[in-house]
Amino acid sequence: MADPSSYRPKPGQIPDSPGVYKFRDDHRRVIYVGKAKSLRPRLSSYFQDLANLHPRTRTMVTTAASVEWTVVSTEVEALQLEYSWIKEYDPRFNVKYRDDKSYPYLAVTLNEEFPRVQVMRGAKKKGVRYFGPYGHAWAIRETVDLMLRVFPVRTCSAGVFKNAERTGRPCLLGYIGKCSAPCVGRVTPDEHRQLAEEFCDFMAGRTGAYIRRLEQRMAIAAEDMEYEKAGRLRDDIGALRRAMEKSAVVLADATDADLIAVAEDELEAAVQIFHVRGGRVRGQRGWVTDKVEAVDTAGLVEHALQQLYGEEIGDSVPKEVLVPALPEDPRATEALGQWLSERRGSQVSLRIPQRGDKKDLMATVGRNAQQSLVLHKTKRASDLTTRSRALEEIAAALGLDSVPLRIECFDISHLQGDDVVASMVVFEDGLARKGEYRRFQIKGFEGQDDVRSMHEVIGRRFRRYLAEKERTGEWTEEEEGPADQDPTSTAEYGENGEAGETAETGETGRNGRSGPSLKDDDGRPRRFAYPPQLVVVDGGQPQVAAAKRAMDELGIDDVAVCGLAKRLEEVWVPDDDDPVVLPRSSEGLYLLQRVRDEAHRFAITYQRAKRAKRIRSSPLDDVPGLGETRKQALIKHFGSVKKLRQATIEQICEVPGLGRKTAESVAVALAQAAPAAPAVNTATGEIMEDDGGSTHD
Repeated sequence: MADPSSYRPKPGQIPDSPGVYKFRDDHRRVIYVGKAKSLRPRLSSYFQDLANLHPRTRTMVTTAASVEWTVVSTEVEALQLEYSWIKEYDPRFNVKYRDDKSYPYLAVTLNEEFPRVQVMRGAKKKGVRYFGPYGHAWAIRETVDLMLRVFPVRTCSAGVFKNAERTGRPCLLGYIGKCSAPCVGRVTPDEHRQLAEEFCDFMAGRTGAYIRRLEQRMAIAAEDMEYEKAGRLRDDIGALRRAMEKSAVVLADATDADLIAVAEDELEAAVQIFHVRGGRVRGQRGWVTDKVEAVDTAGLVEHALQQLYGEEIGDSVPKEVLVPALPEDPRATEALGQWLSERRGSQVSLRIPQRGDKKDLMATVGRNAQQSLVLHKTKRASDLTTRSRALEEIAAALGLDSVPLRIECFDISHLQGDDVVASMVVFEDGLARKGEYRRFQIKGFEGQDDVRSMHEVIGRRFRRYLAEKERTGEWTEEEEGPADQDPTSTAEYGENGEAGETAETGETGRNGRSGPSLKDDDGRPRRFAYPPQLVVVDGGQPQVAAAKRAMDELGIDDVAVCGLAKRLEEVWVPDDDDPVVLPRSSEGLYLLQRVRDEAHRFAITYQRAKRAKRIRSSPLDDVPGLGETRKQALIKHFGSVKKLRQATIEQICEVPGLGRKTAESVAVALAQAAPAAPAVNTATGEIMEDDGGSTHD
């Protein structure tokens, strides 16, 4: 436990101006981010008598080892910077709501030539119009099915669309009138886009005027005795009314607002949001969070607003945002309103409803939040108890001094000695931390040797830990530096696609960033910088011995090691000829099994991806200076790699964008590559021609 007085800023150092501050622990990890309209009094409040601090604040300041700040011009800038840092550093003592990316949205891809209506999850994309979120994907599909009768917009995938274009035959929806079939030219691109925009207008709440126009057209058709047309319009109106009935009118027509309610107790808080568009509830979502910092209802609302609108712009931010509480300081409320208005591009009203329908609807949202909190606490009570018991059982079985709050598990995967890879998964407090998963390529040797592979991976993982420890100045005079860098190391990647530490080779990760600069002394969570209390390997005595030997070689003696063998689910520990047998009903064994199975899943997923990539490789991949665009141009020009191999250099030069030097390189690469064995249709025995560039040639 650190003494806050050891890092307290000297009198006069803290400026009396708006700003954002960061507390860091002794690993230089950012553990808390806050903002203030005046930094001096706010930061000084953290360094008073510990007995006067809120218990959570006391825990934070005693965990921290330093504090720093950044001065900004206005409170709006402070609000934006605080959000950015919380997003970037993921500080453990800040309130963080559960990510809502799993909620389904009704999306219209206006960024495509022929916009498509579909269900979408995940991060929002530029040029796509979103409606929702919805509680269930089936609710979106029911709504779309009713709407397609009136707005026959494309819903098919790119593959189905291209196939219809090639064959000249539309899909089933095109035949039954629920798609305008732009794939076969029944409508022009402009006509189809107009349909998609009308669909968006209707979903955005402009329903009354459109239905009135349809009713007028129906009346005119009836007067002209065009009864079939009038009947179709009548059915269209009925379909639209049924779609509208799925979202009841709750506020006056044309009201666009988000209502946010909070239910809380001493430890947790639940937030519920109702999205009202055109006076109707178009979507609903909710979060539950631990109150890891001392924060009141207004503070929870502020964090919810940051979560909701931090990445939104334009109409995604409504004209009105109704909340249960606002900061006591009018300047803070004004800053929040100004920030929302900047996100929208026009004025946003941020207020507490006082009377009428909006107050009644806010009470409904509040009841939903309360029910959500009750349900969450009912579920979590057993979860917390179970996880705590599991960790205690593991600690007792392995003779650990304390429960292993951070567990890392390693597994090796290969296919008959090819594409040998390894995985590292991380569990903290019994829960998976997927953002800290890592995967490794084994390149220290060729062939199949799980024990040697495990030794290499464990060594590389802890070599990075020691390198980080040395770089951040955590070595004492008695400690030795890390071992020599592993010349065979390659980049490790997390499940979220972020590159890991690549100090040895500077290889580029999947996100395109390269080199060792990804994790610096700026507080970002350096993935290899924090040691686990327990390392679990997938295997028995040999794998455990290899892991222990790798750690001994690096001088790591404060991390426990064990292995979980699949055959009898025995737990093996170093230097012991007999396994530790946990009861089959043990929560500790169940947690170890989940950790081991997750490591196996992550490893085999990576191994299959590497194998698939190798199988899909082409001789053109090795041609220097030949990018993906020119590769596709070559295949498109000649039709297949087989025909390209038969072409002369002069014929290759005819492809736009290819010079003679590149053409010669292509010809040499194809001449050196042995043709692959012909593919055979196993159903008919027919030898299939090579008509693509995605196989070994």
